[in-house]
Amino acid sequence: MATAHTFKLWFLAGSTFLLLLSACTTTQTPAELSEKEQKDYLQKGQMLAQQSFAALSGRLMSAIETGGVPHAIQYCHTAALPLVDSLSKAYKANIRRTSLKVRNPQDTPLDWEKNILQSYQQELTAGKRPTPLVKVLDKKRIAFAAPIYMAQPCLKCHGKLGETLNEQHYAAVKKLYPADQAIGYVDGEWRGMWSITFFRK
Repeated sequence: MATAHTFKLWFLAGSTFLLLLSACTTTQTPAELSEKEQKDYLQKGQMLAQQSFAALSGRLMSAIETGGVPHAIQYCHTAALPLVDSLSKAYKANIRRTSLKVRNPQDTPLDWEKNILQSYQQELTAGKRPTPLVKVLDKKRIAFAAPIYMAQPCLKCHGKLGETLNEQHYAAVKKLYPADQAIGYVDGEWRGMWSITFFRK
């Protein structure tokens, strides 16, 4: 069973990763946005991604400490999306996590998200490390995207079956998500992305 110390390390690693993003960010430069607007949306997006990660990982760590991995699996199923939705309302933005290999069908990428995910995948194949970006969707919506990478504790639910992912734990996952695709990862591997949509007045 995972220890509180392990998951504190996970939290610190995730926080460090998000801080590094702000230090090495490159952006797309939509004609509709000024340089200042691009910078502002990047800063807002990184802040919301960091706060969302902190809230989710903190609650998940508590769930594991309370009832182990099976309890955390159930928590993710019932509480993760409502928590992100509440953060979206608080910050007046649409906050999502998405991937080319989803667990929850509600996280299936939208067309524009899929395009960015595929672009990230191509960058990784070419040996490049994807970075956050800002994209104009239309006159009223600005999108922020940032890559998500696997942390070692995540492998307890997303790792390689029979190795880092316990088969009994995965049976519990499959009961909740019969069409799950989100396993087979290793530590540090690209998982997907944060997708945050801001709405212009």
